[in-house]
Amino acid sequence: MIVFIANIHYAPRMIRTLTWPPELAKPAGATHWQHANSNISLDFHGDPLAAHLTVFSDGNHHMALQETVELFLRLHPAAEDVFYATTPPNILTAYLEHGRLQLGNLLLSRMPHVFISPANVMNQLVKKGFISSHRAFMQSSGNVLLITKDNPKNISGLTDLLRDDVKLFISNPQTEKASFQVYRDTLLGLAREQGLDTKRLEQKLEPGSSTTVFGECIHHREAPQALFAGGADVAMVYYHLALRYTRIFPGQFDFIPLGGSKAAPAPGPTNVTTAYHAGLLNDPGAWGQLFLDFLFSSRVTKIYQSHGLRRP
Repeated sequence: MIVFIANIHYAPRMIRTLTWPPELAKPAGATHWQHANSNISLDFHGDPLAAHLTVFSDGNHHMALQETVELFLRLHPAAEDVFYATTPPNILTAYLEHGRLQLGNLLLSRMPHVFISPANVMNQLVKKGFISSHRAFMQSSGNVLLITKDNPKNISGLTDLLRDDVKLFISNPQTEKASFQVYRDTLLGLAREQGLDTKRLEQKLEPGSSTTVFGECIHHREAPQALFAGGADVAMVYYHLALRYTRIFPGQFDFIPLGGSKAAPAPGPTNVTTAYHAGLLNDPGAWGQLFLDFLFSSRVTKIYQSHGLRRP
């Protein structure tokens, strides 16, 4: 593979950036070009022209979905490729409604055969006539606190979030409403259980807080980047996201469980979990039904379990 990355000599890096691994259904075997501070696309994967299967999904379980589509393609090479997207649901539902998406100066018009998202999003797609039904296929294992490996602020739990010198990263309450609500409800519920000052914590979660960094639009990339670049000290993320970061960036990140252990999460009733649903679009193509059935197979169960998720 020829690699051409345009980040050389012309100007110093504006900020330190994480280098994410490829997340394709199959090796590209192509010229690779990107620039972390200007031109990069991490959540649209594969060749939209060659692929015979297109999957739109919320992005928080992207690491498990990547292994799933990779295995599906190995089992069904006639599909050629899987083009899949892993952004917040509001981006992909808008894509459906408009029929295409402008990604920088690139226009995409390839429509999905399968859609994956939380139930409330899928219900809206039913109402709008894009899908006829959906069912839950996976569930998260609660939420944790992501920290850097060196942890300079010595953060050890929720109590530290109330410190004036600790800056929290959390997803955006407008552009990522679902994850923000999950994180907010978890933080306040656990704080009440521990007898902490919930009013002060609520204030920290309000827009304008000087000790909170809110993501812009895609927190499963922004959270680790904020910590890596020194913009925040701790982030609230799904367990499976934290597990992913510690695996692909082992020298950079660690996490603090909020129920159970790092190896065996045990979220209590106040550590909110999320169920992910899947359904076929009205035009499922030649491969949509086969892929939807595959999502409920024992092989996919094992993949998702290996990434910290579970069957509902």
